[in-house]
Amino acid sequence: MKLAGLGLGAMALRPLTSRLGNQLKSRAVLLPDFPQADLLGRNCTADTNLSGGKIELKTRPDVNSAAVRDVYRDEVFPWLREVSAENLDFNLPNQRWVETPEGYIHSLYLQPCRNLPNTPLSGVPDGQAGFWVEVTVPYVDLIMENSTAVSGWMQDHIFYNLQPRMYFSQVMWVDQIRTLDSRVVQYHVCDRYGNPGDLYWTEGAAFRPLTQEDVSPINPDVDPATKKIVVNVSYQTLTCKEGDREVYFCRVSTGMQEGSTPLGDHAIWRKLISVRMAANTVASSYDLPGISWTTLFVGDGVAIHGATSHNDFGTVRSHGCVNCKPEDAKWIFRWSQPVVGLETGEITWNDWTGGSTHVIVEDTF
Repeated sequence: MKLAGLGLGAMALRPLTSRLGNQLKSRAVLLPDFPQADLLGRNCTADTNLSGGKIELKTRPDVNSAAVRDVYRDEVFPWLREVSAENLDFNLPNQRWVETPEGYIHSLYLQPCRNLPNTPLSGVPDGQAGFWVEVTVPYVDLIMENSTAVSGWMQDHIFYNLQPRMYFSQVMWVDQIRTLDSRVVQYHVCDRYGNPGDLYWTEGAAFRPLTQEDVSPINPDVDPATKKIVVNVSYQTLTCKEGDREVYFCRVSTGMQEGSTPLGDHAIWRKLISVRMAANTVASSYDLPGISWTTLFVGDGVAIHGATSHNDFGTVRSHGCVNCKPEDAKWIFRWSQPVVGLETGEITWNDWTGGSTHVIVEDTF
């Protein structure tokens, strides 16, 4: 998106080619040369604040230590290890830092990711309208197919002259495949649910097709009536229980405004493998594509879902949803009821007499 500075172990981003629009529709999108490391970290600070994104790389894991240099949006680093702050920063609950080859970055600014390119399919499987795919690289550029941006997300990118991208672990729908220059296979991607009309082409190697294993139920033999999800907004935690036995635990980020994540006992009423989430009200304004593993439990749109825009789980961050690491959101999605099939990737549950896992949101304090 914004041009990043060069640095050891980091990657300089390519500048945006002229303007976004029709002139880019046939451009071949090649994946960048990401750093070579098993685990990477992407500067994700600008994902929901398109005009920002600059952070500091520090000499020590200490907010008061000297800066090595500025780090810009989407710059990618080898993630060597996570360490505790040398001196507490009482302005932040999160005291974890990531060591990189150049220095230290506060962990809340880095999305953990990997670089796992794929061999793309040559065509949509016979008899299918399309298929679900997951991004398996730090990011991949998008080329807008429609001449005029429809979504607020795309309009913002054009306004700031920023390259639109999908990020590691986001899930999208593919309904066409084409080959450019006899070597670059591109997928036609979109939001299957909640899509206002924006369509994109992008490099297929960045995506892994989802399989039945990705949606297979976890612990399906357990009595569904014994399953429940407990979200604690005081401690910013989520627990999955089968009866009195805890079977899963993770840290989450709930609503920043008091009451935005409603307290009480709620039944899951809709689940989607991926959906575009948007709102434009006095209380909330956002438009985000490819929100993965979405489990809705309050009728006005409050859901448990994967989040890629921060790594600050354990702290309030959302407009009201329960943000999870994508791998946590996926586990919860597969374990909870009702079960969602791969083909449609969505289910709406209208049987209020049972068959759906309850989400209990509580406040200890």
